Amino acid sequence: MYDVIIIGGGCAGLAAGMYCGRFGIKTLVLGESIGGTIILTDVVENYPGFIRLTGQELADKLKKHALDYKEFVEIKEQKIQDIKKTNNGFLVSDGKKTYRSKTIIYATGTKYRKLNVPGEKEFFSKGIHNCALCDGYAYRNKIIGVVGGSDSAAKEALLLTQYGKKVYIIYRGDKIHPEPINMERVKKNKKIEIIGKTNITEIKGDKKVTSVIFDKPYKGKKEFKLDALFVEIGHIPLTELAKKLGVKLDKNGEIIIDREAKTNIPGFFAAGDCVNTSFKQAIVGVGEAVSAAYSAYKYLEGEVKTK
Repeated sequence: MYDVIIIGGGCAGLAAGMYCGRFGIKTLVLGESIGGTIILTDVVENYPGFIRLTGQELADKLKKHALDYKEFVEIKEQKIQDIKKTNNGFLVSDGKKTYRSKTIIYATGTKYRKLNVPGEKEFFSKGIHNCALCDGYAYRNKIIGVVGGSDSAAKEALLLTQYGKKVYIIYRGDKIHPEPINMERVKKNKKIEIIGKTNITEIKGDKKVTSVIFDKPYKGKKEFKLDALFVEIGHIPLTELAKKLGVKLDKNGEIIIDREAKTNIPGFFAAGDCVNTSFKQAIVGVGEAVSAAYSAYKYLEGEVKTK
């Protein structure tokens, strides 16, 4: 029987594990990918205390810090398939093995949102990608597109200029909306061109992507030549298991938490990109995770009555 099982091995899950270790409670961190989506980020410049480091370096530091309390903390790379509530806690299963815990901290994060257009499924990993750091190197001196208008999309485009001869940011809105510093970098980069007020309706190719179809002409044509397309149009919260358990979600499918990272189920806490916090940042998720760890600790002591 564990005191707490943390489901999710990203920034939030690892931070929660570290704090649970400090509180001296028996903790198991279970994550499908230890490090989470931050390891797909080339450069992190907005995590306090570190002017600049890679996503992998940040994840490694968080993991190392959590395992500094190895007397109390275990970390396993496993995908969880089910959570059940019992009279004295929870049962967590990966389909083969079942773990028991008095409390849960749910920090599963998100998955990439898809375009859902013809050709996307057929050419995934054959020109359609979600990670510039992982796959950008394969498109040296090629023409590359990035779909999206967020800060993440801008950063993907900036990274891809290290490989491609031309990078197009394709966005359905009038203007992209990255952080001001990245907006300036995009403007100054001569390899980047923004195609606004435009949607992709189809992806075409042979063995690999060769072009995309726009919903309106660009420079006189709807078909636009591309060698690769990186999709950065947001994320979907991975909250299916929480929903099945009866945890309340908002209209976006995100877990509803209070300021102490509590949910509507006693003993079940949540943090990170899967919760209903509007500003999705690694540091925000880590802060929520620390609150979740403290709430779990107090719950175990029996000093706090949950809703």
